[in-house]
Amino acid sequence: MTNVAIIYYSSTGNLQSMAERLEKAASGTGAVVRRRHVEEIAPQAAIDGNPGWAEHVRAIQDEPKATPEDIAWADVVLLGSPTRYGNVTSQFQQFIDTLGPLWAEGRLADKVYAGFTSTQTTHGGQEGTIQQIYRMAAHFGGIIVPPGYTDPLKFVDGNPYGASHVSGAEGDLPLDDATTAALDHLAERAIRIAERLAA
Repeated sequence: MTNVAIIYYSSTGNLQSMAERLEKAASGTGAVVRRRHVEEIAPQAAIDGNPGWAEHVRAIQDEPKATPEDIAWADVVLLGSPTRYGNVTSQFQQFIDTLGPLWAEGRLADKVYAGFTSTQTTHGGQEGTIQQIYRMAAHFGGIIVPPGYTDPLKFVDGNPYGASHVSGAEGDLPLDDATTAALDHLAERAIRIAERLAA
């Protein structure tokens, strides 16, 4: 049985929706799944200045937080962050920076990694953010498994690097069919490759 860790940061809920869809897809393969939200570290004044952000922080306060051990446990790691100027968020980066001891022990290596992201605007740095996630995974010694154009549905969503969502200027656009299909494919492909490696 394949262990899948979905490790992500979400400020207003878009990455949360994506992670929940990935969890559903991964569970549907028979995998054991841990979905873990990266802890919020932004100042409370900044959070309170955005009603959607404050609401999301309250909504997830009792959900399990990501720990380095979640990655050590996993065979497949799906990493997600909103885009910030073509990069990951500071919250996500801070979590990655806690992985040094596991990295030094080689416990981040030889796992399958894939990435996902969301932006307010079309493109908006999505591919750059996923590539930044993959640069981190390369330092781990991870096996990076992008979706590529391995299924016709990828010609619809158009992102060969990972799965991505455009949330709109107000951040309120729900996941559409192309995005949910891309998320399902991302999870299923990563698990399938991990199973082949294990065999």
